[in-house]
Amino acid sequence: MPSAGREQTGPAWGTFLELEPPTEGPLHARLTRALRTAVTRGRLAAGSTLPASRVLAADLRCSRWVVTEAYAQLVAEGYFEARSGSATRVRARTGGSVRGGAREDGDRWTPRYDLLPGVPDLRAFPRKRWADMVRAATTELTWDELGYPDAAGLPRLRRQLAAYLARGRGARVEPGQLIVCAGTLDAVMRLCRSLRATGHTHVAVEDPGWTQLRLTVAAAGLTPVPIPVDEHGLRVDLLREAGGVRAVIVAPAHQFPTGVVLAPTRRAELADWAREMDGLVMEDDYDAEFRYDRHPVGALQGVAPEHVALLGSLSKTLSPAVRLGWIAAPERWTPALTARDTGGTPPPIIDQDAFTRFVSSGSYDRHLRASRLRYKRRRDHLLRELEARLPGQPVGGAAAGFHLLLPLADCPADAVVEEAARADVRLASLDDYRAAPAATDTPTASTLVVGYGNLTDQAVPGAVQRLAHAIERVRAQSTARRGVGT
Repeated sequence: MPSAGREQTGPAWGTFLELEPPTEGPLHARLTRALRTAVTRGRLAAGSTLPASRVLAADLRCSRWVVTEAYAQLVAEGYFEARSGSATRVRARTGGSVRGGAREDGDRWTPRYDLLPGVPDLRAFPRKRWADMVRAATTELTWDELGYPDAAGLPRLRRQLAAYLARGRGARVEPGQLIVCAGTLDAVMRLCRSLRATGHTHVAVEDPGWTQLRLTVAAAGLTPVPIPVDEHGLRVDLLREAGGVRAVIVAPAHQFPTGVVLAPTRRAELADWAREMDGLVMEDDYDAEFRYDRHPVGALQGVAPEHVALLGSLSKTLSPAVRLGWIAAPERWTPALTARDTGGTPPPIIDQDAFTRFVSSGSYDRHLRASRLRYKRRRDHLLRELEARLPGQPVGGAAAGFHLLLPLADCPADAVVEEAARADVRLASLDDYRAAPAATDTPTASTLVVGYGNLTDQAVPGAVQRLAHAIERVRAQSTARRGVGT
């Protein structure tokens, strides 16, 4: 279709849609993302009409339900508008927020209640203390240190990290095995490029799991292989059956998003698998610092340091804005991880030095202790409100981290996510993190993922009230549909 200006109000039936491959989730979710991208990149102009659901379904050779679900989601997010007796159109934007996505001025939807998982308490970032450390770094760094940084990172930071990981995570690592990087995804990209250079073609990932990990593996030129996770963690028996796989990314201390801890027998099995295959385990130490009702779980790296690379970052403990992480790698992998062709740029040397001071002064340990207390108090408040508003509702994943799982036996979680968005509440469904939709008879087939890290204590009652209303409305609609069907 010829390109058109922003004032176009005609049909947008020939718009190019970039559908992701089937490995990136169910078709309705991929179509939603493709349509959203077409709007934000200007291929679908404000005011243009969308094809009827049956027409687009015929073009895509899919069911009409796929299209209606995608349209409904984008109406809920504010991209589209639908009126009775009229075609669905791209909403004309006048600078107001668009739910769930970008605005024309570059801003994003800021919901009143943000329950997305994986976001720490950004209001608790230690601004003054961090500013003091940055000020000291800029004042005291030598002229030589202001030049191009060591590819592995500031040596004194690596010494501090080695001591911290040994003390707090039970790791067995020397400073020379540590590489400072820009976060977990940067670490995974570097490791995957190194694996590919040595002949690896596939990397196993947890399913469900953090979607960005699968995308990063693919971006590095390797094939991600989803391995199911159950109540005991990664299915190591299925990992053994996966042909051509000698590397895996796993979060044994606190799996995202299920929250399970890798069972001791499976930890041993995973370490044995890595030794037998002469493989590599990339251990994502995802929010392992935050545990409330159970004892700390030591890093798997401490059990098999010659086959495990421990990955950590400050995204969950301080803020994603501090793009700083680390790899505690087996000694044989360290040269490849710092090679010029592996890619990756070390974080700014000033930030590295500031974090060194933050750790050595004891500020990091104090911040972590205060965060644990804050999250536990907020979690307890959230559990009380859920019991009051949704009596008898099962809750999982409460022992650690800063998100909960709410399995819903009688209504679809995706529909609750959409209904909650209409009430200015943002959260996620467990299906958002699956490589493929779960079978309907799976215990966690319909499950909400409710984050509370970046939710203020005062906002907990209001957030739960709106969430409960969304669940009740979807349950009522589901019951009505079942009644009509019988």
